[in-house]
Amino acid sequence: MRILLVEDDELLGSGLSHALARAHYAHEWVRDGETALNLAASSRFDIIVLDLGLPGLDGMTMLRQLRARGSGVPVLILSARDATQDRVLGLNSGADDYLVKPFELDELFARIHALERRLSGGSTNQLQHGDLVLDLGTMSVAYGGVPVDLKRREFMLLRKLIENPNQVFSRDQLEESVYGGEVDVESNTIDVHVHHLRRKLYPQVIRTVRGVGYRIGPT
Repeated sequence: MRILLVEDDELLGSGLSHALARAHYAHEWVRDGETALNLAASSRFDIIVLDLGLPGLDGMTMLRQLRARGSGVPVLILSARDATQDRVLGLNSGADDYLVKPFELDELFARIHALERRLSGGSTNQLQHGDLVLDLGTMSVAYGGVPVDLKRREFMLLRKLIENPNQVFSRDQLEESVYGGEVDVESNTIDVHVHHLRRKLYPQVIRTVRGVGYRIGPT
């Protein structure tokens, strides 16, 4: 799950970026609508969290242009504009949800989880693969009913694979999903995460597809 955070307020944006990282979300944080629009066109994001009062290209215009280009990525608007007509305008312009500032982080993440469930076609905060269960609300993992302690990156990698059980991912794709474009990532980092997951869970949890990458293994 990758999130594009579009927020020009430095204090709020920094706080949200840290909160998303703590919640195991790979994300990019940009501060203006033009950059956000270009990034949304060149990279894959699962959800966009969008402020409206942006410099240059404002959030509402950015949203309309995004939809005009045919993008269906879910958009959650964050705005201090709390009038009913503002909410209606945002939703009619293509937003999937609208959250008024100031807000509690718990509510923000509840809205994000709701969009995630819509994307996956599910109705709960859990992902399950045989006896392996990931709880997206608490960011916890259990195998056979026994809690398993995973580090944040390990959780993100496992989640990416379980969300796409029939897909083989290259190391570069997994690195992008887990680290979101961060620099100075060691070339064998994904291999190390896979090794740790196999050791903490069971050896076949992730299968190597020779010459290609990795996929989720049998249950």
